[in-house]
Amino acid sequence: MDVEPGQSPAAGASSTGSAGEHVPADAAAREVAQDATSGDDAIGQGADSVSTDGAGKQAGDKDPDGPAAGKDGADKGAGDKGKRKRSFWRELFVIVVAALVLTILIKAFLVQVFSIPSASMENTLQPGDRILVNRLVYHLRDITPGDVVVFSGDGSWDPQPPPAPGNLVARIWDDITGLVGVSVPGTDYVKRVIGVPGDRVACCDTQGRVTVNGVPLTEQSYIYPGDAPSTLKFDITVPQGRLFVLGDHRSDSADSRYHPDAPGNGTVPESAVVGRAFVIIWPPSRIGDIPIPGTFQQVALVAPAAAINAGPALVGGTAAAGVMALRRRKSRRRH
Repeated sequence: MDVEPGQSPAAGASSTGSAGEHVPADAAAREVAQDATSGDDAIGQGADSVSTDGAGKQAGDKDPDGPAAGKDGADKGAGDKGKRKRSFWRELFVIVVAALVLTILIKAFLVQVFSIPSASMENTLQPGDRILVNRLVYHLRDITPGDVVVFSGDGSWDPQPPPAPGNLVARIWDDITGLVGVSVPGTDYVKRVIGVPGDRVACCDTQGRVTVNGVPLTEQSYIYPGDAPSTLKFDITVPQGRLFVLGDHRSDSADSRYHPDAPGNGTVPESAVVGRAFVIIWPPSRIGDIPIPGTFQQVALVAPAAAINAGPALVGGTAAAGVMALRRRKSRRRH
């Protein structure tokens, strides 16, 4: 076999690599070894990568940083719980404050709860009843005979009330209990209106009935069973701005009849009226409305008072008409 100068036969044989040529055993062994080594390296690399992944996962399970991360998660969870707890109490506080403000506004402008402490309005109202009083209604209409009203006796039936407690907590407690009718100021009363400004209220006619403007009242539907309309005689014309009131339990009611020496001869100021009692809300067996008895719907009953109340308006209207007529005459003279 020809050999090129500077090349050994072994080198030429290994470089030729044809299928029909003989490859020296040592070269084949080196190639096989190299291939095997490469394979082992590849497998080793694969094994390393697999073992690295596996080791990483195991290390993640056993790594000292793992518990620290868990601790951070626990701390974060505890922090979230603390925030939620604080948020709950904050929301509860806001709800309570909003409820108190709403209750105060409702009490001031709409309705108020009162508790009945005595028997003076039986059987219409009984001791222990809780009633709702409409504070808005008399801004929309006048007080009328037959209405059951709550009013303050300060300055009329009672002396001026003592000053409010100096203790702030006591004042707040009084306000809160007053809102829900748990306690009722001692100078507030509940009675039925019998006469309004201008009405002449008297007792009694030949049949023992109370009369208003000469019209007898049929009161059996609401006064206490067995009671007479009144055992006291009276005859009074209700002054302007005042009301004549009686309790439905006539034999157990210290009403307008029993205060003849008070301002207004026992009548109470319209300005002292808190509102109209219109429904019983407690106890459940007593829930119901407080209607105006039909006897107060008599036309003849309200006519004189209506005429008296219309008097100022009539005078004012007449004066206005006179002024307008005078102006028209002057205007015609100018033209």
